[in-house]
This record gives sequence, structure tokens and C-alpha cells, in this order.
Amino acid sequence: MGEEFDRFAGQWWRPDGPFAMLHWLAAARGALVPLAERPGALLVDLGCGGGLLAPHVAGLGYRHVGVDLVDSALWEARAHGVVPIKGDVLHVPLGDGCADVVVAGEILEHVADLDTAVSEACRLLRPGGRLVLDTLADTYLARLLAVTLAERVPGVPRGLHDPALFVNRERLVRLCAAAGVPLSLRGIRPSVPQLIRWLPRRTGRVELVPSASTAVLFQGRGIKEAG
Repeated sequence: MGEEFDRFAGQWWRPDGPFAMLHWLAAARGALVPLAERPGALLVDLGCGGGLLAPHVAGLGYRHVGVDLVDSALWEARAHGVVPIKGDVLHVPLGDGCADVVVAGEILEHVADLDTAVSEACRLLRPGGRLVLDTLADTYLARLLAVTLAERVPGVPRGLHDPALFVNRERLVRLCAAAGVPLSLRGIRPSVPQLIRWLPRRTGRVELVPSASTAVLFQGRGIKEAG
């Protein structure tokens, strides 16, 4: 993603650009983050990119730390109030139990080692801490919509996703449970009326709403158990 981020520098924060969907996802992700319960609460944003989550969690009382491997993304994130840390989500340079919230947004479908990524995300959580994630399901329908069709839309970059890395939902739930974080899943999708209004001019926000199916795009939420 480093080359892609640099290639489209300046467009990541445009809600009407080729990455509009990332803005909608960030808003939906931020809606799952609760108010901080204690002073000095820490939110760790794995694969933070340019910090698109920042405006949606500002004011909730967290120190927002973003972890990413791409220097230019971290510079962008810093400009939007995120404390940047260069690191791999498979080897996060932060201590056990440091985080009140760990967010893994649109990152799990880009890692080759799902087991380690999940283990690291859960390791960072203190007991009672919250895991928030969203990703793409390992299904034919997700591959059709997110790759075959989406990457034919004018302006959308090609090759952003490797369908072989899309996430098996049952496996994800098992991995989180083994790490002490029972995970609940729900599907999300763009609001159809808002999407229809957005398409001709590519302006305005499209809200992501709950879906009856987790077969394409889904969110996960869980709380770290004590002990």
C-alpha cells in the first residue's frame, strides 16, 4: 500500500475522490467507539493510513495512536491529530494491555498472517478493552463486488485487494475467542438511496447501514475478558 498511498497523495482526504468508500467506512467504524471511561485512555489504530478515523473519534477522550508502515501515511495522520508509530500490525511496538480500544479497519484483508494480526490486536487490549474491526469476507460475492465490479469504476485504483486474503468469518471469530475477545459480527452496506444520489456527482456522504448478511463487508466488535 505504500506505493499506492504515495501515488494518490492528496486524494485520501477527499470524500469525493477515488477513496470515498474509506471515508464512509471510517465514519461507521468511529460510531462503534465509545466514550473513554478513564483519563489517559489509549486508542490504537492499526493500519491507520492517513488517519481517516481521526475526526470520528476526536472528542471521545482518547489519545489516538496510529500504527502503519508507510511514512507518508503517518505524516498525513499526524497532520490530523494522530500520534504516529511506524510499525507492522504483525509486530506492533506497543506493550501488552496498553489499549482501551484497538481499531483494525480495512487491514485484515491485506495481511497474509491473519492469526498473528488478530493475536497482536487482542494482545494490546487491557481487560475490558474493546476491539473494533471491519473487513471483507472470504466469499465469491465479496470478490465479485469488491474486486471484479468495484475496480471497474472509473477512478478506482486497480489491484488494491488480493482476494486470497479476504477473511474467513468463522476463523476470525475462533481466533478472537482464543485470544480472550468474544467477537460479534454484523454486515454493513451503503445506504441505497444515498448511494444513488451520490453516484452522478460523487459528492456528499453515504452512510453505511446494517445489513442482514455478513457475506461482503462486515464489522466486528468484542470486549477483552479478564484473566
